Amino acid sequence: MNFIPAPQPEILQIALRWPSAADWLHWLLYFVIILSFVFGSVMGFIWFERRSMARMQSRLGPNRAGPFGVFQPVADVIKVLTKEDIIPSRADRLVHFLAPIVAFVPVLLIFAVIPFANGAMMADLNVGVLFLVAMGSITGVGLFMAGWGSNNKYSLLGAMRDIAAVISYEIPLVLALAAVVLLAGSMSMNEIVLKQNLPFILFQPLGFVLFFLAGSAEINRTPFDMLEADSELASGYNTEYSGMKFAMFYLVEYAEALALAAIISTLYLGGWKGPLLPPFVWLLIKVALVFFVMVWIRATLPRVRIDQLMDFSWKFMLPMAVANLLITAGQVLLFPDLPWILVLVNFILAAVLVFLWSKFLKI
Repeated sequence: MNFIPAPQPEILQIALRWPSAADWLHWLLYFVIILSFVFGSVMGFIWFERRSMARMQSRLGPNRAGPFGVFQPVADVIKVLTKEDIIPSRADRLVHFLAPIVAFVPVLLIFAVIPFANGAMMADLNVGVLFLVAMGSITGVGLFMAGWGSNNKYSLLGAMRDIAAVISYEIPLVLALAAVVLLAGSMSMNEIVLKQNLPFILFQPLGFVLFFLAGSAEINRTPFDMLEADSELASGYNTEYSGMKFAMFYLVEYAEALALAAIISTLYLGGWKGPLLPPFVWLLIKVALVFFVMVWIRATLPRVRIDQLMDFSWKFMLPMAVANLLITAGQVLLFPDLPWILVLVNFILAAVLVFLWSKFLKI
């Protein structure tokens, strides 16, 4: 017996409708906006990180190309574009060539569901959160292709470390996302922003920390950057890359950091919401603040060992994420209007859970 209902004609018409000229114009416009936003922000982030870390570590940052070194990222781009593209003789040339493309394109697609203002986005998907998780996972495939296609044991070890980190930290990351979806009652990124009369970080302090740490581990930010351990792997997955291909991997690293900052700003900090200033400006301010925290952590903490990286995910992040999801589900069920008192309760619960579990956990 077939229990699957027959598709309705109007649904089929919508699904099979060929995109109109307005649809193509909309997609083209947002493609140009996203591309400009990503490239411009990445170049700004590179300069900002180098100057900020220099200030934190009492040393000079870039200060020769342009005032305060603002043109240093441009000089770096010119330098890598003029370098020779070298491919190892025994490398898999096709895989070696495709790896940076496979790594970069999914990061670019993440911004298709990030709202720059109310409804100002390439595609307001009702499964936007699932789309983010899917696209974020594909980048790891590109990095593994780089390690495999290079025919270099150090590159392969670095790529395998990345796969281990992605698999391990994807679980607590998705569980933290699920708690946000429970609060908003929707997986649409635009709808999640609209639901934030108060930023969700106030109701999800533990979820915010878990998502930030899991996301940092997935994009290999310090202290989780095990796939580029210079002292152990010569460089890592990108050892055999040079010129434009190496520049694309460098671009992927900062584009992922930009994407993570934009996702965190959207899910936990109210996205484009804010008084007086235009919505897009508020989103940029919040993205810059989140990225500054990433820079601060990089300038402060040393790289962890690979065993510590795995232990931290399975022994700390996973139990905390499960507890956070169960607590959020109970609160949404009992207090659907999310009263102010839950803000204080959640901060206390987060502190107690982290303190108590740290007593049992030895990494």
